[in-house]
Amino acid sequence: MEQTGVNEFPIKVTENAKNAFIKALKEEGEGVKSIRVSVRGGGCSGYQYNLDFEDEIRDDDHIMPLDDEFKLIVDPISGDMIKGTTIDFVSGLNGSGFKFNNPNAKRTCGCGHSFS
Repeated sequence: MEQTGVNEFPIKVTENAKNAFIKALKEEGEGVKSIRVSVRGGGCSGYQYNLDFEDEIRDDDHIMPLDDEFKLIVDPISGDMIKGTTIDFVSGLNGSGFKFNNPNAKRTCGCGHSFS
């Protein structure tokens, strides 16, 4: 997927995740055109991944177009923490959702939504 913006996009997004992001924006985004990927303190391993619908794009954000209309954005601090991470969307017997494969994580929890 091509990257634009001043900053190099720090993460990779699979085709399944890209399609799931676009679907979520169309169905639930209420006119919002972007999803922000960020890291917050918390979770069972120290930090947790966060996905939010977002209208505001800041000058220092990393920006990745998902298609001609929608974007994925990451702030620089979160980008440093998840650089090299691949986001996938998986479906299975235990449900479906976004999966983060972070090569920088020293420890992850069983749910796959937090790391240290």
